[in-house]
Amino acid sequence: MTEFRFYHLERRRIDQALPEILEDALAQSLRAVVQAPSEERVEALNERLWTYADESFLPHGAARDGGAESQPIYLTTGEENPNGATLRILLSGVAAAPFAEPTARGAYERVILLFDGGDEEAKAEARRQWSLVKAAGAAPSYWREGDDGGWEKGR
Repeated sequence: MTEFRFYHLERRRIDQALPEILEDALAQSLRAVVQAPSEERVEALNERLWTYADESFLPHGAARDGGAESQPIYLTTGEENPNGATLRILLSGVAAAPFAEPTARGAYERVILLFDGGDEEAKAEARRQWSLVKAAGAAPSYWREGDDGGWEKGR
């Protein structure tokens, strides 16, 4: 059964939180697909993952790079999974509900929806996606940024 997590960003922007989430995924030997709402966002993330820290980078690629099946992290605007990922990260503006449908459940171990708590539209859409995921029969969980920068499971 796929685990659905909704990550509520309260202190950082998505482009600041995403590298840490992806580092944790790679440390657990997970492959990831990151789905953005636009090609412009994919391009910005592509650049960000190479330059977010002076001492490291996150190995990744997008459709224009080719060799998608060999990428540990794949960036896209579509619903494909060319690298056999078990983790799907959806950014604000991407629907989580399609991954909760009975025919899609089990395709991923975990689906994370990252949303900006400072953006009222993003919060409203996350609430809507939460309702749709629940209506599809999945049991989503809510996570928020803790004071120490880590994630705390909410109620």
